[in-house]
Amino acid sequence: MAEMAERAFAGLPAPFRKMAGEVVFRVDDFPADDVLDELNIEDPFGLTGLYSGVSLADRSVFGDAPEPSRVFLYRRPILDEWAENGEVTLEELVTHVLVHEIGHHFGLSDGDIDLIEAGA
Repeated sequence: MAEMAERAFAGLPAPFRKMAGEVVFRVDDFPADDVLDELNIEDPFGLTGLYSGVSLADRSVFGDAPEPSRVFLYRRPILDEWAENGEVTLEELVTHVLVHEIGHHFGLSDGDIDLIEAGA
């Protein structure tokens, strides 16, 4: 799955990759319990990805240096969604989740991302 995410990122247009900067990508089996608690998600299969960090829209040259931005992909929930969906390949789903989380890095909300996807 990490290789799929790397291919997905490499396939993005160069300006988007450049804007993303030094985002760290990580694949875990499931989100940590404290992450689920913070997001009020009871089912660990309910979260396929997460952006952690200060979005580009919220950064300031006057603020503290932000911790590295990270995109988490959660293997088991992604596999479960893929198995249930059947309409997309696993690579397409991994790409979708990765791009969604990079959208949060750019400062986009879920609603913003949904509107962009609907227009694509």
